[in-house]
Amino acid sequence: MLLSGKTAIISGAAGPRGIGFATAKTFVAQGARVAILDIDGDAAAKAAAELGAGHIGVACDVTKAADCIRAVGDVLKAFGQIDILINNAGITQAIKVWDIGESDWDRIQDVNLKGVLFLSQAVMPHMRERKSGSIACMSSVSAQRGGGILGGAHYSAAKAGVLGLAKAMARELGADGIRVNCVTPGLIQTDINAGKISDEKRVEILAGIPLNRLGVPQDVANIFLFLASDLSGYLTGNVIDVNGGMLIH
Repeated sequence: MLLSGKTAIISGAAGPRGIGFATAKTFVAQGARVAILDIDGDAAAKAAAELGAGHIGVACDVTKAADCIRAVGDVLKAFGQIDILINNAGITQAIKVWDIGESDWDRIQDVNLKGVLFLSQAVMPHMRERKSGSIACMSSVSAQRGGGILGGAHYSAAKAGVLGLAKAMARELGADGIRVNCVTPGLIQTDINAGKISDEKRVEILAGIPLNRLGVPQDVANIFLFLASDLSGYLTGNVIDVNGGMLIH
């Protein structure tokens, strides 16, 4: 199994139909122990229980540095080590750029970008001490194409920030044996966008996707598995598109 003996933290993974939980299930199937972090602690515990024995759910507000440190400490107490961090927690908002208010901007930036920094910082001391680790960060095709589907400009900006942050972390942490990479999904069918795409809009979107289908959470989970495993042992600072060809560079 690809992750035998490994332990992983996955943030924002309590939703049963989301990318985070699909990733958690995929990791467990490959031998990993998983800690699900979510702002909803009860939902995190429930999701972990669904994974089976030996996995934990921990409440964590990724926008608070102290809470990230506390949550990572809880994981270390339970597992003794952390090999993998998947920065998956994120939120979006469909709004035009001229309507973005200060509170809208702050909320989207805090969860999607600041949360990646704070949770990554919380695991760094442990990973640096062990001279080993894989951190994968959730960005979006929205960062590359300037939105245009469901998220607003502030979401595109935050996800573009994730790309820059992850590349900078890759440079700084490489000497410590820590790899940092990004995933940029296209339109993935999750609860975040359920019911928000009309039949007409779906036809329009599919016309721009060479593989002629929307993505599903497992499509992204498979790439997180690759980045977490030794198969990607010589990859850091990379961005992997998972969009069916919606954006081809």
